[in-house]
Amino acid sequence: MIADVLRPNLEVIPAGTELWRVHNSRYRPGQFNPTLADIHFNGGRFEGTVLDPYHSLYLAHSRLTAVAESVLRSTPYGLGGKRVIPYAAVHGRSLSMLRTTCELTVVSLVHEKDLAAVQQNADLLDGEHSYAKARRWASEIRAQAPDAMGLVWQSRRNRPENVLVLFHDRFDDRHGRALEVVPDQGIADLGSREGVKELNLLLDPLWAEVSRPLDR
Repeated sequence: MIADVLRPNLEVIPAGTELWRVHNSRYRPGQFNPTLADIHFNGGRFEGTVLDPYHSLYLAHSRLTAVAESVLRSTPYGLGGKRVIPYAAVHGRSLSMLRTTCELTVVSLVHEKDLAAVQQNADLLDGEHSYAKARRWASEIRAQAPDAMGLVWQSRRNRPENVLVLFHDRFDDRHGRALEVVPDQGIADLGSREGVKELNLLLDPLWAEVSRPLDR
């Protein structure tokens, strides 16, 4: 049941902040993902649905966190101690850096007091079987925080760094100019020989590596 009144805590991300994103290579680095989640089952934790059809853009404050959030979902440790990421998880994907060109106001879910302000707890962020509930709650937060352009919370896969999601419909008056691409900073093809090599160096502190196909 959704509460009648929430009191979301707002945070301002300054102009000039550099953020990282892993995305399908078919998308431009700053393009919002138009895919909508299923109301009850499939889809990301904070993606829009047919009941609240916003497009989403997930970002992180470091490239390691962006990569970890993308490829370390439910990846177990192997016999050798490392987590082995299937090559398919990086094939056809890119890592890009974006920079904010204006202040972004987002709802903070980083601290326990922030979760309490929206009458939630860590299950909203950590629960593996409550994505549908998280999407419904995100819609209610959006409704009660009309100035919020997204949400920010602590990464589950590279604590204590933060990750965020932005809502495309809160950027209409900026005509897509709130984020600019920082050239020559990312990895254009994560599935290339050099891309996999660079990824594995990046992921080594988290005891993870991408498996290489036999032909690479």
